[in-house]
Amino acid sequence: MARLRLGFSPMIPTIASSLLAALWGLSVFAGWGLEAFCAGGEPSSACSRRLGTVSTVSGLFAAVAACSTLAAWLIPASRQDPRTFGRLIGAAVGAWIVAGGVLFLGGLFAR
Repeated sequence: MARLRLGFSPMIPTIASSLLAALWGLSVFAGWGLEAFCAGGEPSSACSRRLGTVSTVSGLFAAVAACSTLAAWLIPASRQDPRTFGRLIGAAVGAWIVAGGVLFLGGLFAR
């Protein structure tokens, strides 16, 4: 049985992971999340507390994503085996998407 091999650079998912990490970091640490979800008429302290809880839960997925990205690039066995690298970097991109989704949905519920 023939296998399908995609001929794209490993930098493409790495850049995607980096961009998703930057988006998540700006949403959590630079106040983008507070501006997006807590700018209404409600007192900002209550919304900020709820969004802090959501950020903590989202941070668990972000930590998994960051560790997967680092493992994909720093572990020599991963760099030498394209399948292992692909699995790790794919898991990282997926975890960043989940972290962003948790932050977004949690922010909507925090309103």
